[in-house]
Amino acid sequence: MCHSLISDASFWRQLQHLDEQIAQEAKLAGCPYCQGVLHRAHYPRKVFGVRRSLLGEGYDSRLSFCCSREGCRRRTTPASVRFLGRRCFPGALVLLACALTQNLSRRRRARLGATLGVSERTLQRWRHWWRSTLPDTPWWREARARFVPPPQSPLLPSSLLARFSGRGHAEVLIGALQFLTPCSLSTFAALPEQAA
Repeated sequence: MCHSLISDASFWRQLQHLDEQIAQEAKLAGCPYCQGVLHRAHYPRKVFGVRRSLLGEGYDSRLSFCCSREGCRRRTTPASVRFLGRRCFPGALVLLACALTQNLSRRRRARLGATLGVSERTLQRWRHWWRSTLPDTPWWREARARFVPPPQSPLLPSSLLARFSGRGHAEVLIGALQFLTPCSLSTFAALPEQAA
């Protein structure tokens, strides 16, 4: 599942398209502080772990807007299915890498990490975020109740992926990423640590 999705340019284009739809809705809604018009003010983003040729040009920025009204000029950054917080790795890679390394020996985790271009230390931080930081957030305590049975914290993110269904691995992963969009916002209480 991991290698086929990560090397599938259409999968990354689909995530880009979903982010563009979310951004368009945010732009049409106007400034959440003063209802002013929002103008494009995207953040530059350097993405690791996936070949640039697969991602396309859209991945070099995080979609964001700035209010046009003088006196406000506040920034609005919509949720994202491509990015989990401030991580330099795409959210899909973070989710898949942690799910795949769940029951692997340290040696096999290191081999998978090397294949994905992720250090063992970074994988450890990600696993800690999934199993300790995320489950302690108010958002997760409420959001996990949407599933019966709820995902088990010690088995995250695998237990979360198991709650989604679809016609293929891409649909399952996209469903989980859409569910996790609140984690992509700066207002989220416990953003994942920045990758080293």
